[in-house]
Amino acid sequence: MTQSGVREDGTRQGVRHEPVPGEETSTGTGAPDGEGTPTAGAERSVGEGTSAAGNAQASDGDGTPAGNEKSSGGDGTPAENAKSPGDDTPAGNAKPSGGGGVAGGAGDGGGRRCGSRPRRRRRALKWSAVVLAVLILGTAGTGYLYYRHLNGNIKKDALNLGDNKVAAPTPNAAGQTPLNILLIGSDARDTEENQKLGGARETFGGPPLADVQMLLHLSADRTNMSVISMPRDTLVKIPKCTDPDDGKVYPATQGRTMTNQSLGHGGPGCTVATWQELTGIHIDHFVMVDFAGVVSMADAVGGVPVCVDANIHSRTSDGKGSGLKLEKGTSYIQGEQALQWLRTRYGFEDGSDLARAKAQHMYMNAMVRQLRDNATLSSPNQLRRLAEEATRALTVDPGLDTVKKLYDLSDELRKVEPERITMTTMPNRYVGARVEPTEDAEQLFRLVREDIALDGKDRTKKKTGEKASADPAAADDEIAVQVRNGTRTDTLAPAGGRASTVAGLLKEEGFTQAVADTDGSWSEDRTLVRYPSADLEGDAQRVAEALRIPLSSVQRSTDVSGVTLVVGADWRTGTDYKAPQRNDETPKSAEALNGADDKACMHVNPGFTW
Repeated sequence: MTQSGVREDGTRQGVRHEPVPGEETSTGTGAPDGEGTPTAGAERSVGEGTSAAGNAQASDGDGTPAGNEKSSGGDGTPAENAKSPGDDTPAGNAKPSGGGGVAGGAGDGGGRRCGSRPRRRRRALKWSAVVLAVLILGTAGTGYLYYRHLNGNIKKDALNLGDNKVAAPTPNAAGQTPLNILLIGSDARDTEENQKLGGARETFGGPPLADVQMLLHLSADRTNMSVISMPRDTLVKIPKCTDPDDGKVYPATQGRTMTNQSLGHGGPGCTVATWQELTGIHIDHFVMVDFAGVVSMADAVGGVPVCVDANIHSRTSDGKGSGLKLEKGTSYIQGEQALQWLRTRYGFEDGSDLARAKAQHMYMNAMVRQLRDNATLSSPNQLRRLAEEATRALTVDPGLDTVKKLYDLSDELRKVEPERITMTTMPNRYVGARVEPTEDAEQLFRLVREDIALDGKDRTKKKTGEKASADPAAADDEIAVQVRNGTRTDTLAPAGGRASTVAGLLKEEGFTQAVADTDGSWSEDRTLVRYPSADLEGDAQRVAEALRIPLSSVQRSTDVSGVTLVVGADWRTGTDYKAPQRNDETPKSAEALNGADDKACMHVNPGFTW
């Protein structure tokens, strides 16, 4: 079996990515969508990847740019030097026997930087690549020389290329700290094989894009794991980054640009820096995945069970679609069918990237369950081949650059049962054809910062105190504060004069530069203090402290240009703020999916049944 039937056709589909007025857009990439057709402007589309955690946004492997459709995707673009899956892919509902066929191994992993950075094979398989790699590596040993060989396969890069660092979490009573690992899928398309499977000629040799970005959070007590996926076209400010190889300095973006551009600003360490700037979450490690050999991992566990509620054939009348064809019910898929499932957009629910991401999450949850339950991984030959391909597929920071370090990480990950794994997508809203984080996104980031499980099962635990910023505050009379009246609700008009009243309170506390902003109309359920960048976090917390506003209400936001106090509907009267009861629930807009959910079944669009 070859990959030729895997790539979806070359017709563009979906909403064009038009630049947002006033926003910085990507330049110089000229990258294609997964169909091999250039996307609008100079931006590259994402292929079909998977978000381990959520409905990350991407373009289709069938080439449809992300546009206004949400999902992450893996376009099925192969990694450099990757071989196609073997010919033993089962068809339809046929369940493969034994361990299934193992595809050929990956070729030489190559070096680093744009032209030789690990190539993208199937970014839809990133979650399984990382999880399987770390779970398998420690069991594949055949001696010191072989381990040296495996260590040589692993590529490494600097962890953080930005100037601003985020302090590590405070250890709990047992001395444990959480682990935060950024999982990155690269969209490099620099080989002839990649071009055949979704790349376009004009992007050959272009800079890679971080089209899949997922933050894996392992709790301090190792009882639960949370994953947040960020849509690839989320508008962010990329900080200044310095390439560690050649010393080239990439200045901070003046406006906002798509987050996937960060990889081209010196390497994965700039993607890490961008995440830390946006979320305030300390990141311990990153793993960037080249998808060579990932499909053979699925084959080795005997295929992965997936479910559809009707017969499906992902093919439109004009030839678009992944070509996936399955019967109603549960099918065990591997090889080419696994790639088709992960790339399918046409035929699932409303045909959006959001629906495709849901299918990807179902697949990855099933993959993890299969790995834990399947006995076919007892074969030393299978384990060695898996270890070989897994190590070739990874670029990591120096903290994870040996088999032993990856195995130690796998020991930590194995402590979490599937039912305590929660995958989410960063809540977002549209800005033209792009998206930006919402207030719910900040809620999600806060839960991770405070090591609160997203499945809600540890809410009865005693919460630790709120952590003050490592950024020192300026003197009160040097802190400029803008106060807005956000007391308007769906049923109530704004309470008159609240911005002026609260600005006056701040002046009485010594914040002589506090001013009321009366030029706009805002609506917030609760009172918030917002700040735009890490260097103002301490100032924002000082303002909150002066008015007895909890630190959980201090949020980083790209919607403001300086420290901004928004008086919410919870403070319509009076001069003393009384904080509402703390809410530690995972926002519904994060679309959480539990790792143990084996009943999930994709809804098939009636137009794609047979």
